[in-house]
Amino acid sequence: MNLFRTKRVEEFLKDLEEGPQLKRALGPIALISLGLGAIIGAGIFVITGHAAASYAGPAVAISFIISGIACALAGLAYAEFAAMVPVAGSAYTYSYATLGEFWAWFIAWNLVLEYLIAGATVAVGWSGYVVDLLKQFGIHISPVLTNAPLDILSSEEKRKIIESGKDLSFIEKYLGLHFTGSYINLPAVLIVFVVGLILLIGISESAIVNNIIVILKTFVLLLFVVIGFGNIDVANWDPFIPPSSGNFGEYGWSGVLRAAGVVFFAYIGFDAVSTAAQEAKNPQRDVPIGILGSLFIATLLYIAVSLVLTGVVHYSKLHVPAPIAVAVNAMGPQFGWLMLVVKLGAIAGLTSVILMTLLGQTRIFFAMARDGLLPESFSKIHSRFKTPYISTIVVTVAAMFIAAIFPINILGELVSIGTLLAFSIVCVAVAVLRIKRPELNRPFKMPLVFVLAPLGALACVLQMVFLPLDTWFRLAIWTIIGVSIYFLYGYKHSRLAKKE
Repeated sequence: MNLFRTKRVEEFLKDLEEGPQLKRALGPIALISLGLGAIIGAGIFVITGHAAASYAGPAVAISFIISGIACALAGLAYAEFAAMVPVAGSAYTYSYATLGEFWAWFIAWNLVLEYLIAGATVAVGWSGYVVDLLKQFGIHISPVLTNAPLDILSSEEKRKIIESGKDLSFIEKYLGLHFTGSYINLPAVLIVFVVGLILLIGISESAIVNNIIVILKTFVLLLFVVIGFGNIDVANWDPFIPPSSGNFGEYGWSGVLRAAGVVFFAYIGFDAVSTAAQEAKNPQRDVPIGILGSLFIATLLYIAVSLVLTGVVHYSKLHVPAPIAVAVNAMGPQFGWLMLVVKLGAIAGLTSVILMTLLGQTRIFFAMARDGLLPESFSKIHSRFKTPYISTIVVTVAAMFIAAIFPINILGELVSIGTLLAFSIVCVAVAVLRIKRPELNRPFKMPLVFVLAPLGALACVLQMVFLPLDTWFRLAIWTIIGVSIYFLYGYKHSRLAKKE
């Protein structure tokens, strides 16, 4: 039963007062901006086109609404916890206070997927946009330095290997991957390195950089919506929900639901606001505003962009790495200037997502080290910058390695399933704590908690069900690794274990 030992909310608040102090520099506007910085990125600039072309057609707008509702329910749970326990750690902290240490570790291990691997994923997308932009100026970088050494092995490629009489290697047979011939994705590595330096310098500086980028990328998307609205051909919306191809998940309502699971990646990041609770000026008031405000603004923007995107270009033409660029091309040569603006906006948007996701990961490692589940060095604060510098260095190096060798499609699916699992556990945890500790002070309360919390968990689980089977297999491997680390280190070194 020691696996499920809980750390009381009062202990978290005591650690907040007595433990290492992070700099409190974030107000409500900065937190909303932080949320938008983490949310608006690869999802809207890259994945929307894939979801429309392959699964939902113009009804990808409905997919965004479905996914947004699931995130809103999880967001309400996050807001209650963040106001009640305003410490670094996000869902990890909330699970530790309610479901116990094992589940806290389990969810923290999945948050590594959401933050660290998401940061690496977006860095790969950033690399693609930058390489494309450089080509416009006549600068060409060798593909062996701009692509992932590993990629997904298609069923056709697998068939050809088998027909040739060769045996499939371990990674080809069990992980569905193959070597591409490239050496490293160098631009992705470099942007992670630069972002790591910014995070090391401090939260105030990181917030300033993020605010500038958020203004730029939001302006670009609004500009696209306004100009694109006048170039919509309503024939492209007919039928709005394309008839099913006969295969589950390809168009029809099953396609809309599958697309909801895919575009969920576009919402990942709103909970990064909760990881910065210990750096908010007035966390009980401002963190809920940051979470729900950024989620609401992003949802409206996503719906508008997806409707314009599928109205300007037929959805069948959007299965490309830069769908918004395709839509701008379709508007005519007079909007050539907008192409450059969109690419710059995408690069800026992806940069801020890398910044915010890696920020979230460093704070989670900081919280875990404070509880003894990771080595104490992860909780060390830099004397000058007041940032967890060991965590920042480790996260940056790990993200650089992942971005160097893996492609965006593998990483994106893995990030989605890990995050959905974390969100569903948070929804369960908020209801559990209402039952176990009803007397606790809750500056913000999730309304209709025993109705909305289970619905939030169910919505997240259903989106997980619609993800490909290979993604579940990779999640299982990831989980086995995480559980092994917990029993080899975390279980024995936990501060709660030392008190027993």
